[in-house]
Amino acid sequence: MTGTSAGRPTGPGFERRTLLRGAAVAAAASVPFQALAARTAAAAPVKTAFDAGYGPLIPVKDQATGLELLQLPRGFEYISYGWTNDLMDDGVRTPGAHDGMAAFRYGDRVHLVRNHERGAGPAFTAPAYNPEAGGGTTTLVFDPDAGQWLESYGSLGGTIRNCAGGPTPWNTWLTCEETFSTTAGKRHGYIFEVASEGKGNPEPYTAMGRFNHEAVAVDPATGYVYETEDRGDASLYRFVPAVPGDLSQGGRLEALRIGTTKYDTRLDGEKAYGTVSWVPVDDVDPATDTVRLQAQANGAAVFSRLEGAWYGNDRIYVITTDGGPARQGQVFELDPATDEFRVLFASPGSDVLNAPDNMCVSPRGGLVLCEDGGGTEYVHGLTTDGEIFRFATNNVDLRGGTAGKDVPAADHRGSEWAGSVFEPKNGNWLFVNIQTPGITFAITGPWAQGAL
Repeated sequence: MTGTSAGRPTGPGFERRTLLRGAAVAAAASVPFQALAARTAAAAPVKTAFDAGYGPLIPVKDQATGLELLQLPRGFEYISYGWTNDLMDDGVRTPGAHDGMAAFRYGDRVHLVRNHERGAGPAFTAPAYNPEAGGGTTTLVFDPDAGQWLESYGSLGGTIRNCAGGPTPWNTWLTCEETFSTTAGKRHGYIFEVASEGKGNPEPYTAMGRFNHEAVAVDPATGYVYETEDRGDASLYRFVPAVPGDLSQGGRLEALRIGTTKYDTRLDGEKAYGTVSWVPVDDVDPATDTVRLQAQANGAAVFSRLEGAWYGNDRIYVITTDGGPARQGQVFELDPATDEFRVLFASPGSDVLNAPDNMCVSPRGGLVLCEDGGGTEYVHGLTTDGEIFRFATNNVDLRGGTAGKDVPAADHRGSEWAGSVFEPKNGNWLFVNIQTPGITFAITGPWAQGAL
């Protein structure tokens, strides 16, 4: 569905010029983007006390609007796309409340499936599970070599509060409803599958559980799907499919147990739990919100508001947004081959990490953590040794103008980050959303200089 004009892709893209200022600007205007990327990759970073190789954050102009929407390390640049109310290629206005996202490579294109955490209301696209539900997904197409956005369209409608989800090894997106509700007579609180090219499946996978879903991570070795739950007394689940790679065939839902009795992780700092086990959940599609209660009656561990999940480094990572001694978030690590489980990092305070939410893992091994706390919001990097650093600042203050975008001319610097994911082939682009006013960014720069 890529848009073309006279055989060329259409849509906003990086101008083929460097960001260097001064006398070099005119000479650099005709330099291809690839050459710019090579030069920025060779630039020496400026270090700070909390830096992992990239240097301090500075305001950087958006290549699409000219606005300074983000603060990034020197040498990094970005282009925005898919703002709320932007017209998509299917003639529909882009829905708001941008959230979880994943990226898939198709030849020289990247397809991104993006969640929209919206509640009850008319479905914005077809197919739709429930015509009276306003959430769902959109799909975006990007040319990573040209640094150019090409297309967007609605891919699944009729769902409620699509918060996060996760990519599968078979190149689909699992979108999760963060709700346990009934709208216009239809139950919600399920997982749906969306093709990364084309449209999604409007039928829920009820065997994967009906609860307040957040995110999933899939172990490619087994096809097991690890599921997080956003409740103050959450459980951590895994779905064992009857047919790996075909979730529509059903399977078995289980919950993680630490030790031999119910264990509460909510105030734990960094620690190792040893080998965990898994207990069954019998009624996976209940009329009332009891999945976690069933699990914990069988000895499942208790977690504080589980949020993002991701597979990387041969591990499953999951986040709590308000767990740990300071109640500012924890990062857990599970080895799915051995079931060894530990707290990799617990925030010591909001000035270090404030309520992490979505996450991903870089192709180079570092973790990306998206904040959803109070005050100024940051994207953080975290090494597998537990070293944390700031990578990006939300600088979306539109009180001086919106560059023609149909969004509120307000200060959005307190809005959450979401949907972080790297381009999967070369890892040279990070895609990420700011939920309000609803913007998607493609960020590139000298990744190899630091821990991401």
